[in-house]
Amino acid sequence: GASRSFKIRAADSAGQRSSANILVKRRYAWRGYQSVSIPNDQTGTLITLNATESDSTIGTITIGLDGPRGLLAEETFPEEVARLRATRQRLCEFTKLAADPITGAKQVLASLFHVAYIVAHRLRGCDMLLMEVNPRHVAYYRRMLGCQVLAQERMNERVNAPAVLLCLDFAYTREQIGRFAGQPERAATERTLYPYSSSLAEEAGIICRLRELDWLSCG
Repeated sequence: GASRSFKIRAADSAGQRSSANILVKRRYAWRGYQSVSIPNDQTGTLITLNATESDSTIGTITIGLDGPRGLLAEETFPEEVARLRATRQRLCEFTKLAADPITGAKQVLASLFHVAYIVAHRLRGCDMLLMEVNPRHVAYYRRMLGCQVLAQERMNERVNAPAVLLCLDFAYTREQIGRFAGQPERAATERTLYPYSSSLAEEAGIICRLRELDWLSCG
């Protein structure tokens, strides 16, 4: 197919960015040009990444790091979040994960998820990911990322819709990326997002660039 080019950058309503440009070469017909930048959020706990192609937003994900504000998931699942905190796990949540299905959604979602994982786990030291998803999306995230169900369906009053609480141990994610990343030809048999992830060498480059920008100390 034709080559692909899209950027991933942090959305920043204040318009002040310190950006890292990361060139990600793919073995298959498209290239992702990923640009990640630091949002001007003084608490440093909310980071929104947008994937854009030709100035159109084709995907988005928001990283919520645990901090003084707590996590959105606590509103609907307070006991489960409290139980995880009690085990000294460093928690985060991903929200608003979406990709335009017409534009090669798996590649876009995989890239967004991988950059969000790098920020949350490799740079900020989070151990466990939480995600509230619609019940009809549970099977997708279990299959595509290896998420587990932490709490069954409840009504999320904030969005007035049912939600299931999923969790994902980043140690598992790290293992899967090590096994499958940068091998898109294995996507047909593996049927997860991990073969679409950047290779470990590319991941190391992304981490180096973000460390240069001092992501470790922001927040």
